[in-house]
Amino acid sequence: MNIPKTSYPRIIIIGGGFAGIALARKLSKQEVQVVLLDKHNYHTFQPLLYQVSTGGLEPDSIAYPIRKILKDFPNFHFRLAEVNEIDTTCNTIKTNIGDLKFDYLVVASGSKTNYFGNTEIEKHSMAMKTIPQSLNLRSLILENFEEALLTTDLHERIALMNFVIVGGGPTGVELAGALAEIKKGILPKDYPDLDTRLAQINIIQSGGCLLKGMSENASAKAEDFLEKLGVHVWKNVRVTNYDGKTVTTNSDLTFDTATVVWAAGVQGATIKGLDAKDFVTRGNRILVNQCNQVKGFEHIFAIGDIACMATDEFPNGLPMMAQPAIQQGQQLGE
Repeated sequence: MNIPKTSYPRIIIIGGGFAGIALARKLSKQEVQVVLLDKHNYHTFQPLLYQVSTGGLEPDSIAYPIRKILKDFPNFHFRLAEVNEIDTTCNTIKTNIGDLKFDYLVVASGSKTNYFGNTEIEKHSMAMKTIPQSLNLRSLILENFEEALLTTDLHERIALMNFVIVGGGPTGVELAGALAEIKKGILPKDYPDLDTRLAQINIIQSGGCLLKGMSENASAKAEDFLEKLGVHVWKNVRVTNYDGKTVTTNSDLTFDTATVVWAAGVQGATIKGLDAKDFVTRGNRILVNQCNQVKGFEHIFAIGDIACMATDEFPNGLPMMAQPAIQQGQQLGE
């Protein structure tokens, strides 16, 4: 990796998300050597990925080069790498560009889409966790409208213009609203010879309300807002499969569609070596104490979505959101 040797303690941060960047900023004035590793050389502002998917923003509006963030920090090094394993015995990480020893390790690898073991849904649906995935979704949406314009089969046209979003959390709600705005304001202008009234936007939530975890008032207002935009909200319905053409559920409800967006949940992006049952809890998250130390280690920490810090208010861990991740990174840096 060509990381210079130093007398300072070496801290390796795995992940350049909200938590990893917040920690790096806090460590910038400490007498330590910091090595930040990420599989992308940019930081992604994930809350606005839905805007990229629907064409509201270009990718460079929500991506910022990690090297620019670190360029004025002494003893900081960034490497574009994917971490494959953590050897806790030898205090070494193994990556696709080589191995590196550490004095302290901070895992901030974030989260990934949780398909709950359904390989068919994983194969045929679209996720929206990264910029490339968001661009793929944008391309699929536009391609489906172009195909709908060409086909003479009414059933096929309806399926091409039928959107199903699985998951009524913030991502699903925001995406449904953005698609509804496109249907209302953009499609009639860009596709004047296409009956855009056929376009249907469906959001499916397995629970009894949207935005679970937020206030009842916020949930009710979000549902009312979506319905006024023409979004069909389906609650207490669980998607069981999607074969690329038809969405099946735990009821007699089915949807013929060419576009399914899976926003039904995420899980911690654990790394081999710290993925044993002793360390990992619900949601594939790593158990940490109030100082973000991984259970059983004094020199290994986890922050952000990957970390499960249980409190009285949040017995299953803090929410997997940007603000707790930033706060954990700042706290650990201090």
